[in-house]
Parts: sequence; C-alpha cells; structure tokens
Amino acid sequence: MTDYVVMFPADNEADWQAGTEADHQATYDTDAEFAALLRARGGAVTSGAGLTHSSQARTLRRGAQQTVQVTDGPFAESVEQISGFYLVTCEDYDALTEAAQVLTRAHPVVEIRPVESS
Repeated sequence: MTDYVVMFPADNEADWQAGTEADHQATYDTDAEFAALLRARGGAVTSGAGLTHSSQARTLRRGAQQTVQVTDGPFAESVEQISGFYLVTCEDYDALTEAAQVLTRAHPVVEIRPVESS
C-alpha cells in the first residue's frame, strides 16, 4: 500500500469560525463520507487532524549566513490556510482521487501527495 497525505490548503478560517455547529457537522459528515468511499476502494484513513488557527503558527525561514528567522503567524498572509490533513493508504492513486472528490463539497481545494518512502 502507498501512503498519501490529503491536505486542505484553501479553507477560509474566518468562514469556519463564523460557521454554526450545523455547518461544522456538514463538514464532518463529508469527511466521514470520504473515509467510507476510500474504504470501499480498498484504502483507509490512517491518521489526520484539524489544525489550530493560523495565528498560532510559527514560521521559520533560513536567513543570511544560515541564520534562522522565526515569525509568528502563517507563511502566507491570506484568509486561505491549511486547516487540516489526513494520512491515508491506498493501492490505487486514481481510486483515492475519485473518493476524495466528495471532499470538495466542504473544502474548496483538496491536495493529495504521495508520501516518500524512506
């Protein structure tokens, strides 16, 4: 089985914070539907997490002479931030892509990347 990360890089944090419990539940239901669709295709969600608000992030950048610059906040000044991710396993990248299409009902962008084996 190949491992993949499924990320949500364009979720709007302000929309989430303004959302109702019903809005949040609709997202959770969509995510659960994805897990079921993936399972039906022989894959599985093995891990995942929602992330805290990007205002709690710290970004580290390599500066001149290999110094490290640490700033509070996300890498990009944008309303769109990575809000969460799933680690999944699946034999068939196309089957994963097909199952993940349901996620676009709750997340405007879904990015899938294979995890490099070490």
